[in-house]
Order: sequence, then structure tokens, then C-alpha cells
Amino acid sequence: MALFLRERWNLSQWAIAHPRLTISFWLGILVAGILAFSSLKYALFPDVAFPVVIVQATAPLASAQETEQSLTNLLEAPLKNLPQTTLYSSSYPGQAVISIAFNDGSNLAQATQVVETALKPVRFGNEVRVKTLPFDLNESVAVTYAVTNAEGENPLSLEQLQTLIQRKLLPPLEQIPGVLRVNLLGDGDFRIDSNSLPGVNPPTLTRHNSQDVLALQVIKDAGANTLDLVQAVERLMAEQQQALPQIQLIQAETQADFIQEATTATLEALFGAIILAILVIFPFLRSWRATLISAIAIPLSLLGTAIILAMFGLNLETLTLLALALVIGIVVDDAIVDVENIARHIQAGKPPKEAARLATDEIGLSVTATTFSIVVVFLPIAFLSGTLGQFFRPFALTVSAAVLFSLLVARTLSPVLAIFWLRPQKESRFSVFLQGLERLTNGYEKLLHWALGHRRWVMAIAVGSLVLGLAIIPFIPQGLIPVLDRGEFNVVFQSAQPQRIATTLSPPSNGSFENEKTGAFSWMNDLAASPESFLLRRSRRLAEKLEPILLENAQVASVFTIAGVQGNPLKGNIYVKLKGDRQVTTQAVQTQVRGALPTLPKVTTRVENIPFVQTGDDTPIKLALMGTDLEQLKTTAETLKTKLMTVPGLIQVTLSGNQASGAEIEHFQGQRAVYLSANLAPDQALGDLTQRVMAIATGVIPPTINLKLQGESARLGPVFTEFGLAILLSLGMMAAIFLGLFKRLLEPLVILLSLPLAIVGAMLGLLVTQSEFGIISLMGLIFLLGLLNKNAVLLVDYANQLREQGYDRQEALLETGRVRFRPILMTTASTILGMLPLALGLGAGAELRQPMAIAIIGGLTTSLLLSLLVVPVLYTLLEDLGFSHGTLAEKPKIK
Repeated sequence: MALFLRERWNLSQWAIAHPRLTISFWLGILVAGILAFSSLKYALFPDVAFPVVIVQATAPLASAQETEQSLTNLLEAPLKNLPQTTLYSSSYPGQAVISIAFNDGSNLAQATQVVETALKPVRFGNEVRVKTLPFDLNESVAVTYAVTNAEGENPLSLEQLQTLIQRKLLPPLEQIPGVLRVNLLGDGDFRIDSNSLPGVNPPTLTRHNSQDVLALQVIKDAGANTLDLVQAVERLMAEQQQALPQIQLIQAETQADFIQEATTATLEALFGAIILAILVIFPFLRSWRATLISAIAIPLSLLGTAIILAMFGLNLETLTLLALALVIGIVVDDAIVDVENIARHIQAGKPPKEAARLATDEIGLSVTATTFSIVVVFLPIAFLSGTLGQFFRPFALTVSAAVLFSLLVARTLSPVLAIFWLRPQKESRFSVFLQGLERLTNGYEKLLHWALGHRRWVMAIAVGSLVLGLAIIPFIPQGLIPVLDRGEFNVVFQSAQPQRIATTLSPPSNGSFENEKTGAFSWMNDLAASPESFLLRRSRRLAEKLEPILLENAQVASVFTIAGVQGNPLKGNIYVKLKGDRQVTTQAVQTQVRGALPTLPKVTTRVENIPFVQTGDDTPIKLALMGTDLEQLKTTAETLKTKLMTVPGLIQVTLSGNQASGAEIEHFQGQRAVYLSANLAPDQALGDLTQRVMAIATGVIPPTINLKLQGESARLGPVFTEFGLAILLSLGMMAAIFLGLFKRLLEPLVILLSLPLAIVGAMLGLLVTQSEFGIISLMGLIFLLGLLNKNAVLLVDYANQLREQGYDRQEALLETGRVRFRPILMTTASTILGMLPLALGLGAGAELRQPMAIAIIGGLTTSLLLSLLVVPVLYTLLEDLGFSHGTLAEKPKIK
């Protein structure tokens, strides 16, 4: 059957018979791939939809409790029954705001329709106003410009500056493709909209480097490319700066810089992987022509993959570029195995064409099977649900496309070029290297002979390595997504809502509330006319105390402040941009800032990372305490907060929602809730601390209060569960492929049982480098599943071929070891060296690339050392145990 399959599926024979068509086909792929690659856009992460529908209701109600009873509860009643949604609400005096977060990837328009349909039966009086607004968290801020007067004698007033912006800057900005809207910020002094909604400019006050400014915030459409959009905005603003010399346009905040740095660093790692993978081939093959044939597979496979990416509308973002860098070893492996086998037959005296036929017959089926097993390894990843599925689907598609194209190159173009270019090699200047390789091969043969005679010892070592690998796992930091050294972070501050504004705040003594229209103090008039404006100015005063401390830090380049974040006049955000030539990490600067920021009465300040993705959760650890009794909720939350503040590794433990003033009541999933949030100190693992927090919380929370994990901490359990199921499904699909190939249980069992040999190396690599065991390293382990079966398949398939030719089992295994040792060593070395630029952790976004590469390098190293012995031993043991139904008939040995 195996012989029939080899002949039936031997694509190489067709390619060898039609060399011109083969070369023409790949020239077409080359041209199409270049065009496709040039059309791809650069991005940081895949586009992930986070649909949220916001419902806002207003009515003339005097307290938060009245609003909760008359508006919030009535609106939540039909919304709580919506499937696959999470419900948040806030009740203020006269206003209720409900956020319905749908599962990631849901259609926003359909989600909005679902909410509106659910609310149709709800009836209110004429004085109630209800608005529904769709909101996609992926519609993020692409770039923000601070606008202020240029240095001169006749500065524009705030109103004049706003008028100029609205007439000269807003219209052309809004016309740029990909711009969803442009928000004018900083106009809270004279234009207040107390009923503002997301999408409608809320009143804000903005500052840049301690100077009051207006700001233009460019919001990108969910499907727009950030780099392209920011470049278009930069060109426009440069033109406007020349046309409007009376103002100064300063880029205050943008995502584009880090995106550009991260993609450039990943591209550099990709090119480094290509160069190192090629360099390692030359000493083994001893021929620049054989090396060139193997190397050609890399650009052709990558360009073919670019065609697939373009067809599916994907970008060259961090994860797809990482996938391309990781598959370099696999891509060159396929070509190496073919070219090395052809070269071996040519060296034995066979004509090139006959050598190509024989060599491709020998390994064609096994190489094809292992390539498809890599595809099925990543197939379950593409179907993961939620954010994980959306994030890693492009990664899985990229890997699958690249390895399939590498298979096509190896099975068609490589043998054709080998016929034209390869000839027998004479002894070369690399003879010292080859002599060393020959001694290594002889040493392996002797070790293999010993292993086949001492099978129990070999299996004891194998089992011991597996146990050691599993025992290491608890000592490895557990996290979700590595913290990126982005060179930027946020300082979030929020003051408590005063019960009685007029009596709580005293008139300013420094004239900071001087009215810009009249030049007279009018703080009492402002307060009576608009409490929101008054609170905005209060938040600005807080910023004035925090900004100088940030700017005093030698690593800080600039700060940009928004008072009135998300329509809340009591909340502000200071975006901190670090210098590009800094000598310390972002996390180190954050630690310095936390120690320097003052403790202000009734004010909460937090130093936050820029989120990996904008999901609405702003802290790694977040707990929702839910119950009916507000006082009990608050008391319990305060007790838990006090205990958590003593936990090493937890910092900035804060409470929010249901303040003592009663001015705000929070709901989660329709129940009253208080939120407890905490950040992690540098180099702390999310998984370990989440377990400690939950253990403490369980001992504090009474039966009348429910506890719910939120934020990143809530995703840990589902992530590991989903990945575990994906790995099991991958193994099942791999087993099905190998059962179809070998038609018996023996070989699939040998291959699958050899895979855990990589665990000890992968775990040791993560432990030594203190890399987190999280999503990225898990992807490395899954990647290893696809890599490791190649060695096992090459060994058992060739052993079967030799036994069909008449070799007995012992002789077949020893000959297999001698013949396959060099290509296995060469492909493993090329893969490891290809991973090296990623493992070194250089450049922006290295934290995302490094754990995966380290896990793969460690796993490949131990699996190489162990599988070369364990696979042949397992082969004999399982056959002796009766797993060889349909066993090979050993013919008389042919001399």
C-alpha cells in the first residue's frame, strides 16, 4: 500500500517529466507573489472586532437610587436575557448608561439591531429620553495633535483658535480615507454638552507638556490601516502647518511609531532567520549549487504565502510576520531533505535524473505526510473562539500556507533544478567538517546499537525527561500576553464625586478659573451654570500637580493630558512618551513614576500599560463583587482591598463603583457591583497572582455576595482550556494522517509517543530565561508538534522501506540511523539557527517573539538528542507488544 501511495502521490515524477512547465509555474508564482507582497499593509495586530452597544437614558430624577429603580432596572430586564453578552451599567442622578458587550467578532450592526429589538417593549413616560449607539472598541485613536498658538505677539483666543480649527483643519482631516471621525478636545471651558455620548464630542480639557492646548483626535475606522492613515494625516498636517503659521501643530500621541518599530524588528528577525538557515546548509551539502536550490525554496514559499494573505485580506502584522519567521526552518527543511537525498544518490554514481526519481520516491510520501500534519496541527487554532481565534487565525493560516508552498517547491522545483545543477562532488576544503560529521555519525551508530540492546534504560531516560519537564511547569511564571516594552504608558487619575459641589470646593486662590471672555473671576457663575465644567477644571488642577513630576524624569520625552476621559469630568489620562534613546525599560520608568507620584486626598492615580488590545478592561486583575446591599458590598470590598494590598507583587489596588456619596451605582450582569482592580509589579506573573487573589477573596466574601473575575485574569482559565482542547484535536488529526499513511497502529504510536520528548527542553528554556508560560509559549509548543513528527516519520518510513527490500529489523534501524542522521541534524540545526534572531529578544515587540522561539529551540534540542534513540527503541518495543498488525514481510536480503 505504501508503495502504491508513493507512486500515486509522487508529484515530483510529473515535475521531472515536465521541467519547463514546472519552472514557468514558479516564475508565475514569483511575479504574482511580488505584486501581492507589495499590496500588503503593515499593522501591529490582526483586526479584531469588539462590538459594544451603549444605551443611554435620561430623566429628571434627583438621585442615583431613583435612576436605578426607574430607568436602569427596567432597561436591563430584557437585556439580561441576550445570549453571549456581558452587561455593565452605571446609574447617576437623572442618567443611566448601559453597555452591552457582545462576543468578540460579532457583527456590530446586527448587535445593535438585537439591542433595539429587545428594548422595544419597554415603555417610559414622555420625560424619558433613550438613545442607542453602536461602538466598536477597534475604532481606536490613530493619532492626536495638540494645537496651540505659535510664539508671537498676537495670540489667538481660545474661541478664535477653535474657529480656525473647525474651518481649516477638521474638514480635510475628515476627508482622509479610513478616518471614522475627528474629535476636537480641550474645549470644555466654553462648550459643554452634559448629555454627550461616545461619537459626540464630550467636554474635555487638554494639555501638552504642562501647557493648555486644544487637540485633534483622529479616530480610525475599524478596518482602516493605522500606518497608512497616520502617514496621510502627517502629510496633511505638514501642509497645514505651512499654511497656518500663527498656530503650532504638535503630534502628541500615536500608535504608529510602535507599530513601525515592531514590524521593522520582526522583519529584521525574519531576514536574519533566512540568512542563518541558509548558512548552515552549505557545510553539510558541500555545494553552493545544492545550497542555492535549497535556499530558493524560502523566497518562493514566502511570496506564495503573500498571495494567500492578500486573497484573505490579511496584513503583515506582528503575528503573521512572526509566523513567517518561524516557518523558515520548516521551509528550508523540505528542500534540504529532497536535495540532500538526491545529492546522496548522485554521489553514489546515479545519473541526475535517475537520482532525482529514486530520491523523491524514497521520501516523497513521508515529507508530504509530515507537511500535512503541520497543517492539521494549526487547523484547530484557526477555529478557537473569541479573541484568541481572531488573533491567531491569521497566524495559523500563514503557517499552513507557507508549509504547503514549501512542500510544492520541494516536490516540484527542487528536483528539476537538481537535475540541471547537481553533479558528483570531489573532496573539498570542508573535509575537516565532513570528517567531524562522519565521526559524529559513527558515534551515533554505536550509541543506537547500544540503545537497541538496552531498551529499558532508554525508555527510563525518556520517561524521566518527560516527568522532569512536567515538574518544571509550576516553577515557570504563568501569564497571558507578555508585557511589551513600548516606550509609552498612561497615568490615569480620578477624583471622588463630591456630594455637594458648592460646599466641597472653595474658590481658587491662583486665578486658574479666570474667565477668558470677560477677564473676571466667575467661578460661582460657572458652577451654577455647569457643574461639569467646574469639575473639569478641578481635574485640570490635579493634572497640573502630576505633570511636572513626570516631566522631571530624565527618560520622559513628553506628556499629553486629557481631563474628562469617556465623558467623565472627574477622570483624566496622562499619556507619557519616553525618549527613543532611553537606557531603561518602560517597566523600570513606570516603577520610578509610581514612587514619585504624590498621594492626593480623595484621588486615585494608576500607572497603566498601553493595552495589548483595547477590550475595555484597563487592569490585569479585576474583580466584580455583586450583591443587593450597597453597604455590605462596600465594607466587604474595603476588607478585601486591605488584604490584597499586603500581597507581594500586587500594586495600585483600587476600588471603583458605588461610592459612599451614592452619586453612582454600578451594575454587572444586572446586579449591584463594586469593582476591585490591581496592577502587577514588574516581572510578576499574572497566573500566579490571580490564584493568590482568588484564594484570599474566597476567605473574605460572604455567601450573600457573588464574585466574578474580569480583565486578563478572567481569560487565563479559558485560554489554557481552549489550547488544551486544540492540542488534543491536533494530535487526533495527526494520528489520522499517519494511520492513513502506514495502515497500522505501530508507526502512528511511535510518532505520537516521541512528541513529549520536547517538553523538557521547552520548559527548561522558559525557566532559565524566566519567560512566561502563556499564549505565546503555548503557540511555540503547538509549533513543536508539527516540527517534531518530521524526524520520527523520516526514521520509521525509511526503516520500513529497507525492511521491504529484505533487511531485518535490527539492520534496517541501524542503516536508517546512518542514512538519516545527517539530514535530521542539518534540518534541526537550520531550524534552531533560524529561531536565534527571535530568541535573542532584540527590537521593539521582542517580548512577543522571544518566548515562542525559546520554547521551540529548547524543545528541538532535547527532542533531537532523545528521538534519535527513543524512536527506534519504541519502534521495536511496540512491534514486540503486538501493535504491528499488517506487519511488513521481510524478504530475503538482496545483495
